[in-house]
Parts: sequence; C-alpha cells; structure tokens
Amino acid sequence: MGVVTTGLCLVVPALFVLWLWGRPLLTGRWKTPGWFAATAGLSIVSTAVTWFVGAFAGSSMNSEESCRQAGVSYDSAYRAAHWRESSRWFPLHDRCNATHDLVPAWVNPALVLLSLLAVLCVGAAVRLAVVRHRTARSRRRYAQLSNDVA
Repeated sequence: MGVVTTGLCLVVPALFVLWLWGRPLLTGRWKTPGWFAATAGLSIVSTAVTWFVGAFAGSSMNSEESCRQAGVSYDSAYRAAHWRESSRWFPLHDRCNATHDLVPAWVNPALVLLSLLAVLCVGAAVRLAVVRHRTARSRRRYAQLSNDVA
C-alpha cells in the first residue's frame, strides 16, 4: 500500500505540472519566452531527479549488498580496479562486475538529452525576448516619427 500512496503523491503533482505546461501547446500560446523558460526549468528539475535516480541506484547504500539483491555476482577485484567509476558525477555507473551495472541504462542518455533541452530552451527564450524587445522598440520609434511628421 505504501508504494501506491507514494506513487500517487508523485504522479498527481507531476500530472498537474504537465497539464500547466501543455495547456499553451493546445491554445497556441507556446511561442513566448516564458513558456520556453518554464520548459527549461522543467528540464532542469527533470535532470536533477534523473541524476538522483542514477546516483542512488540499487536497493541499499552498500554496492555489494545491492548486487546480491539484484541476483548478480559482486566482483570485488573488478571494483578495486575501477574504483573511480562509481564516484564520478557523469557518466553514472555502479557496476557489480564487468557486465552488470546497477544504474539503469536510460539514465545517462536522459541526462544528456534533458540538459541539452534546457540549454536550447534558454536560448530560445532569450532569442524571443530580444526579438520582442526590438519589435516593441521599433514600433515606438515608428509611432514617434509618425507623430513628429503630423
């Protein structure tokens, strides 16, 4: 029952955030700097959650115990030879042996794609804000010139 409750506590707010994010897609108001900034923020939060899922992969903080619970043999000689691998920030790995990694295979590609999406959305938001500012400035100049001529 605890898993269902925890799932609902995570899924309901996530669905609400996705609804708020997706509503401008349906109404056609997504071409604003704010929408791209919000998408970048959502990507950054998703990147952080994905990193935590990968960094804390396994059923316990002890890698040997996690490997045994996963039904995989723990190779201490391999771990000793590759001791730096499990302490890096990226790419995330927590290998039991040469063939099995406790970190899910989707984590590292998702980290790259979500980070790239955040950077692209920030760039698009800045570009749209600059274009909007220039357009408003040129409209004010045109209005001022029209008033001076009349």
